[in-house]
Amino acid sequence: MKGLTRKDFLKKSAVMSAGMSVGLSARSYSRIKGANDRIRVGIVGFSARARQSLIPSFMQHADDLNFEFVAVSDIWNRRRDEAVSFLKDEHDVTIEAARNNEELYDRGDIDAVIISTADFQHALHTVDAVDAGCDVYVEKPFAETMEDNRVAREAVERTGKIVQVGSQRRSGVNYHAANDFIKSGKFGDIMSVEMTWNVNQPGRWRQPQLAREIRKEDTDWDRYLMNRPYEEWDPRKYLEYRLFWPYSSGIPGQWMAHQIDTVHWFTGLPHPRSVAANGGIYLWKDGRENFDTMTAVFDYGPLDDPDTGFQVVYSSRFTNSAGGTKEIYYSNAGELNLDTNMVSPNGGLTERHASAMDMEPNLLDEFSLSDAVAAETGADTGSDPMTSNHMKNWMECIRSRETANADVMAGYNHSIANIMTTAALRTGEFVTFDTENQEVLAGGEVFKY
Repeated sequence: MKGLTRKDFLKKSAVMSAGMSVGLSARSYSRIKGANDRIRVGIVGFSARARQSLIPSFMQHADDLNFEFVAVSDIWNRRRDEAVSFLKDEHDVTIEAARNNEELYDRGDIDAVIISTADFQHALHTVDAVDAGCDVYVEKPFAETMEDNRVAREAVERTGKIVQVGSQRRSGVNYHAANDFIKSGKFGDIMSVEMTWNVNQPGRWRQPQLAREIRKEDTDWDRYLMNRPYEEWDPRKYLEYRLFWPYSSGIPGQWMAHQIDTVHWFTGLPHPRSVAANGGIYLWKDGRENFDTMTAVFDYGPLDDPDTGFQVVYSSRFTNSAGGTKEIYYSNAGELNLDTNMVSPNGGLTERHASAMDMEPNLLDEFSLSDAVAAETGADTGSDPMTSNHMKNWMECIRSRETANADVMAGYNHSIANIMTTAALRTGEFVTFDTENQEVLAGGEVFKY
């Protein structure tokens, strides 16, 4: 690590981490007009993700940053009632219920919203929110089609609202340490990346009991469909939407979006140059339409220099959990492993093979990114510290009006990669991206659902 010692690198990462996690100083807040005003927040969609992670993360910081929940919008009456009870019972917070987003925004007192609705709704619900004058925390994937992606990006840029997309790796201390190390140049050029997300869960994204209990008259099916083609009421597509296109892309939007986003962040590249992918429903033949197994191969690099770049291989399966969740970056000198949080010379160019070609060996020094994580000051200690940090960053950015860690362009770009992968899986074609028209091309044709 010539020019940047391990000690200096970890010290730099610790200082960065402290700033990210501890947040803005009192002096910073004092410069912000209305910094002492309470921020009133609405919940758009009372999902399992909201209940288990987003709401608890928000509540960890609400008192210190002077935020409060005031209302929930959900088109299913059961979810509305559950949200009101959950906030009261678990957090001693009283909120009001709205039957839909129009009713929520018509209140006129909502400053910001947390959106955790169905995947295909995220982009358009973001448009509704920013047009109503609200800052937004929106779950990923940001969008599942380029049409929705472009509309949402335009609305956010036009209104200037603070948007944080739920790509919480961008608020993880180990990921910040990895980003700093790669951008320092000491890792060397990225040659390839391997990513996996494997589970053995036949019940993943299934809700059979709720599908039997829900009644069409207790929700608003037409409103749920938004801009998707009309079809008759289907409780599985309402509750198990992640298994059905065009309500979700499944694995690409749910899991790959998290991991591929780190490629864009660490390199500054906006999206892949091309994607080839394949997959199938090999085991869980329960009526789902989205694959239970897939592999995608991406070509990344400067858009104006096809001779420079690297390959990303992403694979995921529901049918066997071996391998777990991994993100490993490789250079000619070794690897950066975000599963173990280790930088090592593994696979680097050794003396034996270098000397045979009159070259110098190229091997990284070994060290742990976990040292930077352990050095974090003011870290949250809950069960989901990355989401807690990510939520806190959004809340602080609402105060400061600074760009959030995972802003609209982070969401826009991970959605391009997601949509390109979906196009490759669904058409079997080689997929590229038309940068001039901002369209995904499958076999040279614009991909439409």
